[in-house]
Amino acid sequence: MSGRFAPRPTRTTVRGGHVAVPGPRGAATGPAAGRTRRWLPEGPLDLGLVLGPLRRGPADPTFRATPDGSVWRACRTPAGPGTLRVALRGGVAEGEAWGPGSEWLLDRLPALLGAYDDPDAFEPRHRLVALTRHRRPGLRLTRTGLVMESLIPSILEQKVTTDEAYRAWRLLVRTYGEPAPGPEPGRMHVMPAARTWALIPSWEWHRAGVDNKRASTILRAVRVAARLEEGVGMAPEEARRRLELVPGVGPWTSAETVQRSHGAADAVTVGDLHLPGIVGYALAGDRDADDSVMLSLLEPYAGQRHRAARLILLSGRVPPRRVPKMPRGDIGRL
Repeated sequence: MSGRFAPRPTRTTVRGGHVAVPGPRGAATGPAAGRTRRWLPEGPLDLGLVLGPLRRGPADPTFRATPDGSVWRACRTPAGPGTLRVALRGGVAEGEAWGPGSEWLLDRLPALLGAYDDPDAFEPRHRLVALTRHRRPGLRLTRTGLVMESLIPSILEQKVTTDEAYRAWRLLVRTYGEPAPGPEPGRMHVMPAARTWALIPSWEWHRAGVDNKRASTILRAVRVAARLEEGVGMAPEEARRRLELVPGVGPWTSAETVQRSHGAADAVTVGDLHLPGIVGYALAGDRDADDSVMLSLLEPYAGQRHRAARLILLSGRVPPRRVPKMPRGDIGRL
């Protein structure tokens, strides 16, 4: 059985935004051809590392990695729903898209794959970070250009386990989203429109395990979705200030959002349960570090603190567990 199955990703590699994308086994085939685009990246590119942060759990209905080496995304763009397939063939990124949002997705394919990111601006200050960067040369920061797509699942992840948040996202998108256009690889859905989110009954939030506080925050956000989407044309810090005007959206949620929508290299996540301890342990052997200690340790990486944190997470150096894993709750059973 040796070698037949890929090793299960650890909590650290998942948080670091890595998705195992199988190597290409030939060109993908489908019942219908879509619009296509080819783009030659400058330098190495790892699809699993670049697009991994966009996946919300292994059963995310908006994201798939298929055995032919392709990554599929189902998105709600300003032009409408769209499905995008991306693959690397001989170092060239090939994109194929379907649906009303296909042109929008292909126009922004380079940005999605990190064309506007500058990995060379990062200078490692710790041996662990330098070694991880050497081992992960294809890491680039994605820029989706879509705010609500990252904001809503980030709100769902507030103060709950990732399993609970992923389950809620999966149930709500499959129930209230729409099937992805094109020859998508099985049960992919586009997330609901802002108006549809606003019409979800309270008992359906409860069944999905979403408490009233998080549900209310999402409802407040979708009422001003158009204004929040305008933030893609702003600098990350300005976009974060606009996001945090929504009651219930704080620094943790705004950082998690602009990391994906803007490719914000300096948007370090504060207020996280695990990240300060992981950064403190990796860089200074301090597993009890808080946000202030973490920010002090990341100060040498000013302007690139999010990239540094991702490399630390991908290094796999985490403090040994001292207590049992937090049990998963389900308020939908109450």
